[in-house]
Amino acid sequence: MKISLEQLQVLDAIERHGSFTAAAAALHRVPSALSHAVAKLEADLGTPLFTREGRRALLNEAGRTLLEDGRHLLRAARELERRIQRIATGWEAELRIGLDAIIPAERLLPLIRSFYEAGHQTQIRLSNEVLGGTWDALAADRADLVIGAPGDPPARGGISSRLLCPIRMRLVAAAGHPLATWPGPVPAGELVRHRAIVIADTSQELSARTIGLIDGQDALRVPDMRSKAAAQLAGLGIGRLPGWLADAEIAAGRLVELQTLEPEPTVRSHIAWRNRQIGKALQWFLDELAKKHVVEALTVGLRDPAAG
Repeated sequence: MKISLEQLQVLDAIERHGSFTAAAAALHRVPSALSHAVAKLEADLGTPLFTREGRRALLNEAGRTLLEDGRHLLRAARELERRIQRIATGWEAELRIGLDAIIPAERLLPLIRSFYEAGHQTQIRLSNEVLGGTWDALAADRADLVIGAPGDPPARGGISSRLLCPIRMRLVAAAGHPLATWPGPVPAGELVRHRAIVIADTSQELSARTIGLIDGQDALRVPDMRSKAAAQLAGLGIGRLPGWLADAEIAAGRLVELQTLEPEPTVRSHIAWRNRQIGKALQWFLDELAKKHVVEALTVGLRDPAAG
């Protein structure tokens, strides 16, 4: 066989990180080792896989095809490793938890502390996801458990979910923004004339989702919820923020809540997980996340009071 899993891992890292140097750092290897692995693969296959633009290495059509199909093999290999570990001990070597940007990561830390203090040895890996990226993380095997996944789950097998809470986002603008003094509800035709601050969906395989962005509206995309709030406070645009970020700024007069002709939609947020051969670590977190006080601690300043 001319293609190895190690070579596919190298291609995957280079494509994700944009250069041999960055990929080598992520894989804890030297760049020359990655260059050698790619050169050998290209020689064995008899075709180049990359085009190079300055310091960036970009996959050509052959490279993209190889990587797209190769990622299925990488996921299958990782799943096989985890399955063997679960069969042997019942405890996963690693549990990957994806957290939607609407929930501050620090709110999950007390739960992780309890997990460690109970003597469990499973390593925890946290990742940040946005909108459809939470569901995508499960579908693409980047996460075993996600917290805060918004909207409806994708039509795919192997994923279970339950409601975390209904969420109300508040449409706000900086006090100095032109819409801050708009008399009465703002019509959609006026909203679309102003830039929206949004967080980019992190989906890699499933279709990306948006919330609150009007067709034709200019958008500034930022990486996380706190950056979104900062951009709105700077007057760069309007957007929806959760209460834990918006309420204090509204009370201080730095942000103004905008009223619209249409009622603000309530977003159903979920806990979701990969349901094939659930290990003991995943089950521990699912049991804890079923407790009312744990959910309330995670969702302070998020829950829509009108939804009960």
